[in-house]
Amino acid sequence: MRLVFFGTPEFAVPTLEALLAGPHPVVGIVSQPDRPQGRGRKTRPSPVSQVAQRAGIPLLRPERVGEPGVAAELRRLEPELGVVVAFGQYLPKRVRELPRLGYLINGHASLLPKFRGAAPIQRAILAGEARTGVSVMRVEREMDAGPVALVRELAIGPEETCGELAQRIAELTAEAVAEVVEQIAQGRVRWTPQPSEGVTLAPKLVATDAVLDFREGAAALVRRVRALAPAPGAATRVDGERLSILAARAQSGPVDAEPGTLRRGSEPLLRIATGEGWLVPLVVQRAGGRALAIDAFLRGRPLLDGVRLGAGLDCAK
Repeated sequence: MRLVFFGTPEFAVPTLEALLAGPHPVVGIVSQPDRPQGRGRKTRPSPVSQVAQRAGIPLLRPERVGEPGVAAELRRLEPELGVVVAFGQYLPKRVRELPRLGYLINGHASLLPKFRGAAPIQRAILAGEARTGVSVMRVEREMDAGPVALVRELAIGPEETCGELAQRIAELTAEAVAEVVEQIAQGRVRWTPQPSEGVTLAPKLVATDAVLDFREGAAALVRRVRALAPAPGAATRVDGERLSILAARAQSGPVDAEPGTLRRGSEPLLRIATGEGWLVPLVVQRAGGRALAIDAFLRGRPLLDGVRLGAGLDCAK
């Protein structure tokens, strides 16, 4: 089958590479336009665009994939099936139904119908889920609601960050999508409608999702740290400056201070009072600085016992 691939971030690269190594030719790739990236904010192609350029495959980078000219370009490629992984734009009907088979498939990073939306990995960690995975579904008008051909599960490690989990799910997505493409090619794919019960949403993260509210319990705050690591990082403020916490653990026990209050010690070196228990930072990062283990950070930036973090400040900025 002639395939066209829609994807943008690093998460989509393993699936694209698996398809490029497979028996079905990838005749075109659609990605987001080049954007400013990194500290220097230099304009660079997306990770998927870079793979397309190296492979010499026709590449489209439209601001809006629904533009009529995009459909015309895709039609000239004569695709039989479209594959979508983390593309990042709404796919209109003229694109969804353009391939000869009349549909696109999508590798989505959740166990549908749970966590439909743009941030399923982060939302699963925030919710305290023990398991997640990937669902390969048919793309329809309603977001992530199409019938499912294949589900693959994996456990979420108790200390696993979003970055670590995303890497594992990306590899699992590549395997699952390649398997469904082969099922379609051989005419043995079976589509199962998603149940109407158990639907949850995973909206895109916003700045306030990164704010550590120390009135919450330590266990919930650790999940937020994991869900936001390595970037953008769950954050608070100390002396008016943003401080990201990139790794932490919870410590049980009575709390003798207002939420957000620092306590210095020998073991642990630093802990923060919360609504239930203590948050123990392990890796932190100042704005514009490097991520440092807490002992190295405290050598360069002493923090006094009793200082209160984030009180009344907007930590999202």
